[in-house]
Amino acid sequence: MSITKNEIKLIKSLSQKKFRQKEQLFLVEGIKGIREFLDSEFELYKLYATDAVFDVETTLISIKDLQKISALKTPNTAVAIFKMPKTQTDKKASLILALDDVRDPGNLGTIIRLCDWFGIESLICSLETVDCFNPKVVQATMGSLTRVQVVYTNLEHYLKNSTLKVYGTFMDGSNIYSENLPKEGIIVMGNEANGISSDIENLVNKKIGIPRFGNLKATESLNVATATAIVLSAFRGC
Repeated sequence: MSITKNEIKLIKSLSQKKFRQKEQLFLVEGIKGIREFLDSEFELYKLYATDAVFDVETTLISIKDLQKISALKTPNTAVAIFKMPKTQTDKKASLILALDDVRDPGNLGTIIRLCDWFGIESLICSLETVDCFNPKVVQATMGSLTRVQVVYTNLEHYLKNSTLKVYGTFMDGSNIYSENLPKEGIIVMGNEANGISSDIENLVNKKIGIPRFGNLKATESLNVATATAIVLSAFRGC
């Protein structure tokens, strides 16, 4: 077996959101990541590898062809196409993380891994948040996307209709380490540059923040993924 020009065209097109949505397919690269998805409820569409290392039907290709279809600067030894799940419904969890317009793929991928680590089963994303099936996001999750339910929705509408208390992260929010944090609620993290939007801020019941301990207090802000790790740790450790 070998890879065809049409297959190469399809795979390369999946780097763009509009084609992922049209085909309802996305890419996973690397043996470890592919194994995670093979062991999950995601359905395999096609698998390409330079060696027969998987116990499923594989199209063996050359390293040269692998370089053509890989989205990585240094290609791994395998690329797989998986089908997107047909439905995205949030699990009725007690503690939920919500993202308001997070744009960086690396940040979203890391946040999905953090959800997996801290046992956050539902990640609610605004419609403006980067696509979780973006190849860079998938790569950064290192398989955690198979265990975290990511739902894209109108975040304002979602918060208005939720019965859970909404916690928003702000630079001037109350010290998270001094708060008696609950076991349930919705934690909102904002955009990398602008934070939480004014529309979403109006729906926040409690503003919380991570205090700066440095003597000069000169650091302007934290990376959103770093801040998410600290906030989830505080909520889970309370």
